[in-house]
Amino acid sequence: MSKLGDLGARLHRGEVGYDFIGNRKLWYGLSVLITITAIVALAVRGLNMGIEFQGGAVFTTPKTDVSVSQAQEYAEEASGHDAIVQQLGNGSLRIQVGGLDTDKSDQVRSELAKDLKVAENKIAAELVGPSWGEQIANKAWTGLGVFMILVVIYLAIAFEWRMAVAALVALVHDLTITVGIYSLVGFEVTVGTVIGLLTILGYSLYDTVVVFDSLKESTKDLTKKQARFTYSELANRSINGTLVRSINTTVVALLPVAGLLFIGGGVLGAGMLNDISLSLFVGLAAGAYSSIFIATPLVADLKERDPAIKDLKRRVLAKRAAAAKDERADGTDAFGDGAETAVVGPRAGRRGRTEEHRG
Repeated sequence: MSKLGDLGARLHRGEVGYDFIGNRKLWYGLSVLITITAIVALAVRGLNMGIEFQGGAVFTTPKTDVSVSQAQEYAEEASGHDAIVQQLGNGSLRIQVGGLDTDKSDQVRSELAKDLKVAENKIAAELVGPSWGEQIANKAWTGLGVFMILVVIYLAIAFEWRMAVAALVALVHDLTITVGIYSLVGFEVTVGTVIGLLTILGYSLYDTVVVFDSLKESTKDLTKKQARFTYSELANRSINGTLVRSINTTVVALLPVAGLLFIGGGVLGAGMLNDISLSLFVGLAAGAYSSIFIATPLVADLKERDPAIKDLKRRVLAKRAAAAKDERADGTDAFGDGAETAVVGPRAGRRGRTEEHRG
């Protein structure tokens, strides 16, 4: 078995593990810091909206020897607006200028033809009105709202309302971080970006539901069947038990997206690939993070407020204190097993079975 596979098996059995729940305040604080940074970036820098949302014109030239920087200068002088210029694979240029109406678009096209020394009828012009982008944005918001409502209803029925709330918080967390990154790096927000944002919600929810399903199974009739482990301890074991699986699925999903972003978008200069791949890359990474460090710890926090779960925790801690007192009286190690089980849950071996017998 590979080292990673062996680690996954040991995590699943509870032989090793990390105390995600116990250190949740650290991860909450980190998420709050990242979220505040994203909100500040949005407030200060805003988003670089594409012409699909703000309106404008796209000019596609024939093959030319004019550089991208020189063409950008020509376009900005002719239009009086900022321009985005991309060189296409056949040597032609795609010039995007926002805020142009039909008359201004014709004037800019004529001046570009003179500056680039090409025939005016060889420059293809496409005018996009802002109303079209507004319709797309409204439909995107509607789709997002419907998705969130359906997610909350499904999780509340399949699991419980606390998990539905935690999943919703995690989704909002992922969207905020992704949009904040767009603001920080200045990537253009296009229809492709919207598609990417809606896509990452499914990936983020997938990891969260995997952990929730394991948690639901391990805590079924929790207060009736045992008094050895608290809800938070079993939640922690559920995270550890699915950790390697979450890492594997995230890495496999990120690799092709990274190829699109860094090779397709960065090296080859394919701008449309950047629009989709950046949102997917950031969203996938944020989704994996939130399902492990935010969603499940938040469920544990909400669940620990339940009177029955509170009573279980009190009984578990009282039982451990009594067992530790007996062990100290016998001269044995009072911390040989209890501290570890508090982190990762049930342990295999003779001492674990002995404790189960005592339970």
